[in-house]
Formats: sequence, structure tokens, C-alpha cells
Amino acid sequence: MRPLKLRPGVLPQGVSFFHPATLVATGFGVGLAPIASGTWGSLAALPLGWLIHGAFGIGGLLLASAIATLLGIVASQWLVTRGDVGDPGYIVIDEIAAQWLTLAFVPQAWWAYAIAFIAFRLADIFKPFPANWCDAHVHGGLGVMLDDLVAGLYAGIAAWVVCRFLPIVEMLRVVGL
Repeated sequence: MRPLKLRPGVLPQGVSFFHPATLVATGFGVGLAPIASGTWGSLAALPLGWLIHGAFGIGGLLLASAIATLLGIVASQWLVTRGDVGDPGYIVIDEIAAQWLTLAFVPQAWWAYAIAFIAFRLADIFKPFPANWCDAHVHGGLGVMLDDLVAGLYAGIAAWVVCRFLPIVEMLRVVGL
């Protein structure tokens, strides 16, 4: 039996928005955006990631990502089971956890966060191996989270390379930023 396909921004019938699993999985409603919910989830992760990074450093981002991952596995499993949907777009805790993982690779600067955001969105969309394998073969709450975390790891490495080896600060100065 194939999982149901839902309209974007809509929870399955009988699933309460106010259930703790729904709140966690949807990023407190961010995932209910009618278009590009994954992008909105990644964007929502940035300001909180900035605060975590500023207060607790890279270790704080990694811990926050790990906690979000564990909560996300449980919450996503609950929603996938209740909604009979494989990896619904309204679940964005996977984007949040993976975006924080990506941010752990870059300095706390607006331009580095922009690079990390773009790198993660590209990796999440294109899903390089083994993210694509995880997406196709790992199911349930773990499957929802795992492909994004792998994409986040790739994105983090790519963003680190760009931030480390390209003269971004000098290029920004040239254009007046």
C-alpha cells in the first residue's frame, strides 16, 4: 500500500497541530508553509543556530543538532505512522537538525551562514550518495532524518571549503558589503 500524498501545508486528518510530536516535527508550524516548507525550515534554523553558536560555540550547535535529531526521529515516526505518509513535506525538524549540523562547519558570520544555507539547500534537493540511498531505503522516523543529516554533512564540508579557501571577506569588501 502506497503512503498518501497530502496537499502542502496540510496535516493528515486526525493529527492535532498541538500534539507535542506535531509541534516538534513541523518546527512549531513552519513546516505547514504552503510552498517550499523545507526551505522555510532551514531558514527558521538560522537565527536560533546563530544564538546557539554565539552562546555555546560549535559544540552547542552539534549538541542542538543531536537533540533535534533524536526528538525528530521520535516525532517523525509518530507522524508518519498516524498520517500514513512516508516523508511528508510538513516535517521540517530534519532540515532544522541538518542545517545546524552544516552551520557547525562555518564561522559565525552572516556571509558564512548564507553559504551554509545555500550549500545545505542544494545538498538536500540533489541528495548526493548516500543521502539518496537513505531517502529511498531507510523508512520511518529514522529515514525522515537520516537523508537530511547526510546532506547536511556534505553541505558542511562544502561550506567549510568555500569559507576557508575563497577570499569571501575581500570579495564582500570590493562590492561594498
